[in-house]
Amino acid sequence: MLNRHEDATGTSGTGIVAEGVCFSNGKVALHWLSHYGAVNVYDSMQVTEGIHGHEGKTKIEWIDS
Repeated sequence: MLNRHEDATGTSGTGIVAEGVCFSNGKVALHWLSHYGAVNVYDSMQVTEGIHGHEGKTKIEWIDS
């Protein structure tokens, strides 16, 4: 999940803003928890964090199943 502590862009708010999965090949899919419900795919966790981490304002939180 993406837990946004501070909304750097004023777009998605704070709290849990997306849920996702990291596949065995390293690819990441995120589902945004907004009224649009968009899904995005990224090449890696590093890319995902680089785009959406906003210099530590948003943290990736893992939930084990």
